[in-house]
Amino acid sequence: MNDVVNPDTYENLAISERENGLYVVTLNRPTKRNALDVATIEELIRFFSGARTAGVRAVVLAGEGDHFCAGLDLVEHWKADRSPDDFMHVCLRWHEAFNKMEYGGVPIIAALKGAVVGGGLELASAAHIRVIDPGTYFALPEGQRGIFTGGGATIRVSDMIGKYRMIDMILTGRVYQGQEAVELGLAQYITEDGGSMAKAMELAEQIAQNLPLTNFAICSAISHLNNMSGMDAAYAEAVVGGVVNTQPAARERLEAFANKTAARVRPNS
Repeated sequence: MNDVVNPDTYENLAISERENGLYVVTLNRPTKRNALDVATIEELIRFFSGARTAGVRAVVLAGEGDHFCAGLDLVEHWKADRSPDDFMHVCLRWHEAFNKMEYGGVPIIAALKGAVVGGGLELASAAHIRVIDPGTYFALPEGQRGIFTGGGATIRVSDMIGKYRMIDMILTGRVYQGQEAVELGLAQYITEDGGSMAKAMELAEQIAQNLPLTNFAICSAISHLNNMSGMDAAYAEAVVGGVVNTQPAARERLEAFANKTAARVRPNS
């Protein structure tokens, strides 16, 4: 088994393989509310750096226990008494992990519950789809802790909810949950029965049926295109479309559409 997807090579992540290239990656530090220490970040980098080439077609990202992730392991940070240079490089490793997730081309569906706080929200924001249950809550308490975000909140969270809402969250410690969190853009789905994991698995199973190159473009190119000027993005989108829309594996699906045997898009019942 490839070490990238071998569960025995991880300590802080629990890796579980399902059918059709679907993997469940679970933060496995429940006594710490799955707080992110240096070792966990390194494991995230290793898994998501090699996931696509290892044949992973979709990932459900979850947390063991009652909470998804309570953010930076503040106890580790306090005990380390890091210099500015040391902590800058810790932050850069967080960015490495989350960039591998967002731009890596493997669809990531986050099954959120309990606390999605601080760095936990930064981690969740690097996923492509977020599912919550009614008890999931989001916060950026850095202002009250005397610290600042270092894992991409100023980039991804502000992109999801707007700059000034994010500033308000950090300054005041404001908490969002439930339907308000969905309407704000912190998540795309909320489950009524409390089962965010079941919904995330349903979505991941559906997404894993897409062609891998198509999923790669969706989960990589769109983020890159959004970082470009309008003219550059239009050109790059045409190039990506030229490659993806002519892939040989798509011809069978296009033929099914032409022959009216493919499923049609219907309105919600």
